[in-house]
Amino acid sequence: MTDIETGRTVEVREAGGADVETAAELFRGYLDFYEVPPEDPDGPRAFLAERIAKGESLVLLADVPGAGTVGFAQVYRAFSSLTLSTAWILNDLYVAPSGRRTGAGRALLREVLRRARAEGVAGVQLETAYDNRTAQGLYESEGFVREEFHVYFHDLGGATG
Repeated sequence: MTDIETGRTVEVREAGGADVETAAELFRGYLDFYEVPPEDPDGPRAFLAERIAKGESLVLLADVPGAGTVGFAQVYRAFSSLTLSTAWILNDLYVAPSGRRTGAGRALLREVLRRARAEGVAGVQLETAYDNRTAQGLYESEGFVREEFHVYFHDLGGATG
């Protein structure tokens, strides 16, 4: 995809086993952005490696010529009881500071939506921080609508699967 604003080309591809280290480095940046330090420094790599190996998530990477792999997205497949169909949860989308303003975030988001449409998914859901105005602007410009539901979470003390 060529970003209209920057004129830069962004290639989005699905991550495989050979991409785990690259994806993990971006995942660590994502965790840092949200101020979530992993207990185990190898935890992000191990987590992504397991998701990719088991086919439990779709991990996409964004490559920008001259800048390298600058972004990633991770999608979980789910079900929607309200639509009686499948839905996707765009759980993670992150672009490293070196890749911002290149169109990488938009390219990742559009590729998630393209793949969801191709698979007949009812919709894509995501969450972001209340103060992450940049991400909110991107999502809304691509057709995401803020819902009036409240999201609740019950912490079970860091249970691991």
